[in-house]
Amino acid sequence: MQEPQQLDRLFLALADPGRRGMVEQLSRGPASVKELAQPARMRLPSALKHLRVLEEGGIVVSRKVGRTRTYAMRAEALAPMKAWMREREAALNAAFDRLAQAIADMPEEDAP
Repeated sequence: MQEPQQLDRLFLALADPGRRGMVEQLSRGPASVKELAQPARMRLPSALKHLRVLEEGGIVVSRKVGRTRTYAMRAEALAPMKAWMREREAALNAAFDRLAQAIADMPEEDAP
């Protein structure tokens, strides 16, 4: 079972299309704040706010070298979300298996 607060932070971080775009870009490799802000036509202060949400969500990490702050994806960032989805999928499959068994166990009615 996943920790609810951890999942809440992940889902919150990915709820915004601009942040999802940053995640897509970072999945191809590290990038600076400026590089992440440009495709979304975002101002740097706005980009930093979004990146802070992604960092608090555990999705990205930042590193500052000189005056440049670079962000990168955490390799295991989406693992809690994947585990949560696998649990939901297993529960759904079990429910369908029970339904299929219940239908198979039903006596057939004779046609008139």
